[in-house]
Amino acid sequence: MPKLLLKFNAAVIKEIAFDKDSLAVGRKPDNDVVVDNPAISGHHCRISKQGGTYFVEDLESTNGTYVNEKRIKKAGLHHNDVVGLAKHALVFIEDNPAPALPAAPDGRSADATVMMSPEKQAELVAAASASAANSKLGVIRVLKGVMAESEYELKGMSTYIGNSDRVQIRIKGGGFFSSAPEVAASIHRKSEGYVLVAVTQGYPVVNGRKVAANVLLNDGDFIECGGTTMQFVLKEAPAA
Repeated sequence: MPKLLLKFNAAVIKEIAFDKDSLAVGRKPDNDVVVDNPAISGHHCRISKQGGTYFVEDLESTNGTYVNEKRIKKAGLHHNDVVGLAKHALVFIEDNPAPALPAAPDGRSADATVMMSPEKQAELVAAASASAANSKLGVIRVLKGVMAESEYELKGMSTYIGNSDRVQIRIKGGGFFSSAPEVAASIHRKSEGYVLVAVTQGYPVVNGRKVAANVLLNDGDFIECGGTTMQFVLKEAPAA
């Protein structure tokens, strides 16, 4: 079945299976997809299946609904289309998108060998080296605070930090009477490395600076969330 990827500032924070004919999106809790952001209307838009096609329809929202950066009232959705909702976005992913057939350049056969210059070969080798560096496994080590574990390996594509049974790294608040948000931050594994996203704006602190949106983590960075201090480190991934 198709699915939706809910993103905030380019980082995926949730995956939603499209397991019904219609999904309501908005800020109020009676929606199928709840987006807790004051810029999102209570009932913002609806995504539905009509015949064999999926459509998104704006529900007279205050700030509008966008598809691929164009404001719409109603529009059809295709694989990888982006539905814009303020700082959030929903990416529509089809089950089996039609594959694009690459054209053979300059009329050559698709089986023909492409000659590359030494400069191009060097560029590809450098890219492969960067990819190898990104294959290292990220680890969160607990330096201060009462946690279930002293070390958390970031094996998944997304890891959530907060005070909820649904997160992978559970933390506490910064004082006797304060509690941490249900989801304070998330860490996402991307091609460029590990990216920390402030789900609760300004709550996570990296190397003494509050994170308002997202930040690319470097080996050795210190992360503070409430009364918990952690360190992000990279280590060699175990052989498969």
